[in-house]
Amino acid sequence: MTPEDLVAHYGLEPIPREGGRFRRTWAGPERSDGRPEGSAIVALLTAEPGDYSALHRLPSDEVWHFYLGDPLELLLLAPDGSSRTALLGPDVLGGQWVQYTVPAGTWMGARVLAGGAWSLFGCTMAPGFTYEGYEHGDADALAARYPAEAARIAELGRP
Repeated sequence: MTPEDLVAHYGLEPIPREGGRFRRTWAGPERSDGRPEGSAIVALLTAEPGDYSALHRLPSDEVWHFYLGDPLELLLLAPDGSSRTALLGPDVLGGQWVQYTVPAGTWMGARVLAGGAWSLFGCTMAPGFTYEGYEHGDADALAARYPAEAARIAELGRP
């Protein structure tokens, strides 16, 4: 199985601004505010240069699900100024997660763990995702707020 096989199988398309490739697999009924009740995507990141999920934040919790491939490194920058890294992958007894919830308002960015080739994963939100709720991170501003993570922020920033 290759990334190209997965792109063809799922009909994955580039994710605007954020990076990676995805396909929406479910959206619930529309709410009165125009958002779907919930949404789910399947997504792919590779270790190719420039293929990462750029730092962004969302107004609702987002649940990330690991499916196949190599572990995915998720940098999380919390509203209180703290940071942490979650590894999504198959080694659950070794500290990796097959499911991880990113709290609303947390800056997040992801890439395939060094040494890996690709990762197939999914994200689920309720209420569902809309582009109006997506906030793209400014690497300089985030590095100033989270100086201990400045190098990783620079790697996960995208204009």
